[in-house]
This record gives sequence, C-alpha cells and structure tokens, in this order.
Amino acid sequence: MERLWRPWRIGYVRNIEDIRKEGCIFCTKPGGDDDRGALILHRGEVAFIIMNLYPYNTGHVMVTPYRHIGDLEELSEAETREIMDLTTLAVKAIKKEMQPQGFNLGVNLGKAAGAGFDEHIHMHIVPRWQGDTNFMPVVGESKVMPETIADTYERLRRSIEALLAQDG
Repeated sequence: MERLWRPWRIGYVRNIEDIRKEGCIFCTKPGGDDDRGALILHRGEVAFIIMNLYPYNTGHVMVTPYRHIGDLEELSEAETREIMDLTTLAVKAIKKEMQPQGFNLGVNLGKAAGAGFDEHIHMHIVPRWQGDTNFMPVVGESKVMPETIADTYERLRRSIEALLAQDG
C-alpha cells in the first residue's frame, strides 16, 4: 500500500478539537460581516464559497449551504442547484486566475469518509497541476505553498466578481 504524507495538515489535526469547540465553521463564519477575515469569497442565496484555511493545494475552496445539514439527501433543490452553480463559478474563477491543469472535486460524507465537519455538508474544490506533489512533503516535511491565503483570496474574489459582472 502506498502512503500519501500530508504533514502540513498537522496544524489542522492538532487544532481540530479547539476549532470544533468554537462551533461549526460553516455556520459561524457567515454569521459575521467580515468576509475577508472569514475567507468567504462569495455569498449566494442558500450557499456560499469559502476558502479552506488548511488547504491541500493553493486555491482550495469549499462550497456549502448556510443551513446546517450533514446528509446529501437532506439538501433542498435550491441548495443542490446553487451548490453546483457556485462550484462551477469557483472552478471558472480558479481556471481564470491560476490556470490549473485539473481539479479534484468531492464531498466527504461522514467521519469514516474523512469529513472534518461531517455534520455540515460541503463540496471541496482543489486545483491541481502536474508535479504539484514533489519531494518536499516527504523529505522536508513541508508543503510549498507558492502564495499566501490572503493573496489567493484577493485574486479569487476579484475573479468571481468579474465573472458575475460579465454574466449579470
């Protein structure tokens, strides 16, 4: 069996219980009015796009409903539609700004599937490039992130706004 080492995620692993004590991030983050501080890229009617504070790759974002639900079959038609619409919007924005060569899209349903917040469904959107995994995580126990989350946030937010203005 091959192992994938992700040592840069240790910050998340070590702090998950403290993070959980503060409540569901997908419920608390949109409750404020500081979208930049909360890393919220776009607010829709029933769902929103938020950056992952502990990304697998630069540009890793998530789309989630405002409503606190953990099961796919509990999503309303409006939530299902907007989650997919916002996923498409996020992919377009990331393509425009970052030119990835591919994407991993996914929903982890339940703890056994790897969901950190299994009680609130969310779609992961992870841009990928050829060679984006290299020797650094294995040898140096480090993941090289070529851009800060704050800089990526600004680029993706501008890209989303431009795409919405173009369509609007």
